[in-house]
Amino acid sequence: MNRVTSLLVVLLVSMSLNVQADYSQRSDVQQFIDDMVEKHGFDRDQLTAKFSTAKRLDGVLESISKPAEKVLTWKEYRPIFVTSKRIRKGNKFLQKNHEALQRAEKEFGVPAEIITAIIGVETYYGKSTGRTQVFDSLVTLGFDYPPRSQFFLSELEQYLLLAREVGFDVRAIRGSYAGAMGMPQFISSSYRHYAVDFDGDGKRDLLNNTVDAIGSVANYFREHGWKPGEEVVVPARVNGQIEETRNKLKPHTTISDLSRIGVFPQARLDDDPKATVITFKGKEGKEYWLGLDNFYVITRYNRSAMYAMAVYQLSLEFDTQK
Repeated sequence: MNRVTSLLVVLLVSMSLNVQADYSQRSDVQQFIDDMVEKHGFDRDQLTAKFSTAKRLDGVLESISKPAEKVLTWKEYRPIFVTSKRIRKGNKFLQKNHEALQRAEKEFGVPAEIITAIIGVETYYGKSTGRTQVFDSLVTLGFDYPPRSQFFLSELEQYLLLAREVGFDVRAIRGSYAGAMGMPQFISSSYRHYAVDFDGDGKRDLLNNTVDAIGSVANYFREHGWKPGEEVVVPARVNGQIEETRNKLKPHTTISDLSRIGVFPQARLDDDPKATVITFKGKEGKEYWLGLDNFYVITRYNRSAMYAMAVYQLSLEFDTQK
């Protein structure tokens, strides 16, 4: 292949990539724009211009295919989040935001240490809120990730609505590779439905306002059924095989019925609540736990038993007496 031919091939490949990169030229994107215009009154030309600048993020597609909750064991996962440094930072966060956390606990019924642990796990107390452009991420996942395209197209719709409501630039917001934003890492639909103006300044700001973030996490938990004063998860002893009940996140079987198949709580529980059996590969071998309603509520934030356990165990390490 001579030099002229090589340059021509490079040019053709470059032109092809540029065409592929212009989402606004795709028929599925044009249909999405049509829907946004018809359903929500968006300006067609403005939306088309935004989509013409959207970039396909291959790194996002790679990341979503192997989340930590699916590739790590509990033995490997726990040390990432329950660390002495994260505990120290959490205690400082509790002290610095004592008033807002106590007010949130009183108003929403969610313990201050649980709110703090969520923010600690999600963004290291606001330090790591994500570097990926949310718009590019949602466009990439909505149009180029078939396994969950319906979900991410819905989130893209919610993101555009959110941007219009709160008045931020669609292209300016950065977050996680999956489109979560701010200190509590709310996805767009959660931001619209559960974010609250907790400091009373007339804005629901999860990007820069710690007080709003605290109130919004608490509101999210209350709206998803948090039960004040109740247990979250307790260790269990298991005799025999329990494959049919294992690792379903939502509590489904009463403690008394679980005991009949050889599953026994290793802590006293009032009444006879429903629970689900959670199995982990821990540092000392297999661990069994009984997840209760509040444990399930934590999994509504991230649908992973390991995530919920990391949040809960981190929350237990804080010094709430300070």
